[in-house]
Amino acid sequence: MPVVSARDVDLTFQTGDGPVQALKGISLDIDKGDFVSFIGPSGCGKTTFLRVIAALEEPTAGQITVNGMSPDEARRARAYGYVFQAAGLYPWRTIGGNIRLPLEIMGFSKAERAERVAKVLELVELTGFENKFPWQLSGGMQQRASIARALAFDAEILLMDEPFGALDEIVRDHLNEQLLALWGRTGKTIGFVTHSIPEAVYLSTKIVVMSPRPGRIADVIESPLPRERPLDIRDTPEFLEVAHRVRDGLRAVNAYD
Repeated sequence: MPVVSARDVDLTFQTGDGPVQALKGISLDIDKGDFVSFIGPSGCGKTTFLRVIAALEEPTAGQITVNGMSPDEARRARAYGYVFQAAGLYPWRTIGGNIRLPLEIMGFSKAERAERVAKVLELVELTGFENKFPWQLSGGMQQRASIARALAFDAEILLMDEPFGALDEIVRDHLNEQLLALWGRTGKTIGFVTHSIPEAVYLSTKIVVMSPRPGRIADVIESPLPRERPLDIRDTPEFLEVAHRVRDGLRAVNAYD
């Protein structure tokens, strides 16, 4: 059974200016251990579809399941962690305190909270920063702390809404490497929204190219790249071939107009 299965999903928002169709006819399977990137122009429904998976938006037609359940049931079963575009860390809580917050809400014991915080800090290479405050960390480190918070309750699925979009290219490259290594160590299923073609190709096992509103799936590209991917793989003919296909898919849906 796919981890996420969508069939003919539509979503229409009702606004003061009339209905706006954000998604139309979305059908997609995401399998266990997949790293799936969603790419397309602004307003094409990438984030909206991620929010549908997370039960933050409800489709107006079609069906979607997460681990065989409705998205709302999956949310209550703690099936996924969500990483937003901004780190969203509370400035009055330490890094450890921010990571502990969902565990406190879920009722984990003090000992288990401490164990889980130590584990995820090690996963994102922030060991030793537990007692620092967000303002004492760089933007990249704050995003790693945000990822650690999403991983703290060990959900099988990690949903990431363009988490590195505001960072400079050097930091972004480093975090891409770290995220790929973290995915390799944990075996999580990841849904990832991005506007960057190199980022999508470097990270993904599957790239979903989406068209402008109403958001449709224009192409699903299975990556032939190995799971072990040094940064310099981006200079190889295999990488460039996939990148060209993504770019051609975006041109075909007039993403550059």
